[in-house]
Amino acid sequence: MKAKQLLTSQDTLRIPGVAWAIWVVIVALAIAGAAWLVGRVADGWIAAYATTLTAVGLYILFALKVAAQWEKAVVLRLGKYHRLAGPGLFWIIPIVETIPSWIDHRVMVTPFAAQKTLTKDTVPVDVDAVLFWVVWDAEKAALEVENYRVAVDWAAQTALRDIIGRMMLADILVGRSVIDKELQQVIDERTTPWGVTVQSVEIRDIVIPQDLEAAMSRQAQAERERQARVILGESEKQIAQSFAEAAQAYQDNPTALHLRAMNMLFEGLKEKGALIIVPSSAVDTMNLGGLSGLAALGEQHVDRK
Repeated sequence: MKAKQLLTSQDTLRIPGVAWAIWVVIVALAIAGAAWLVGRVADGWIAAYATTLTAVGLYILFALKVAAQWEKAVVLRLGKYHRLAGPGLFWIIPIVETIPSWIDHRVMVTPFAAQKTLTKDTVPVDVDAVLFWVVWDAEKAALEVENYRVAVDWAAQTALRDIIGRMMLADILVGRSVIDKELQQVIDERTTPWGVTVQSVEIRDIVIPQDLEAAMSRQAQAERERQARVILGESEKQIAQSFAEAAQAYQDNPTALHLRAMNMLFEGLKEKGALIIVPSSAVDTMNLGGLSGLAALGEQHVDRK
């Protein structure tokens, strides 16, 4: 279907416009006038003059051609390749010379896709891509392949399917740039004999089954939770090392330990209604009993006032 659309759009560009229709009407009127003159006038020179004008008009109609700035016309003489004509105005010999194809030298954009293609790990994926290519040799594009546009499209699709079948799904999802470069190289090798070069290939979208997408999402979430737990464990380890170093510092310096205990009580009692729970072992170790009593007496003294 795509090939038929390309051929239709390309042939539509070659349908004569209003100007050519006017030429046809003029030539038809000239032929009719010449026939009328031949039938009504006996003088031979008038008939010859009319016939000459008719022949010149027909020659101009079929011999004059115009190629656009981006086009080249492939001219065949008696069925054999003769030359490339254009851009601009050029002439051909009617009947002897023909123009089977017009070659576009602009950069062409061809979207292509590989649907339900199995990866190396048997996962069906849909991949959409865009191909940028240009004809660098109009002669080869016209003579070496029947329809270079359709050929380039099919070459791109088969190359994409072949590359997907040789790669794992994970490599496809994270290695788009690698696929782009490999696709460009493979397609360019296939199209070079046709006079076509590939400028770039870009992967637009990669679609995987929804069930697999949900499973991969859960896997990624579990991996993030695992990393969070690992980071938390490392933090706990660092905190434990810090406490161990602090304990060694307080072990040989009881005064520093008492000062630290007093600071802890002060920080806890700054806020009204604060409740401090201290293990009994910590009370005995840091001699917090006396300090707690002093703190309680201080609180009662403040309340009485």
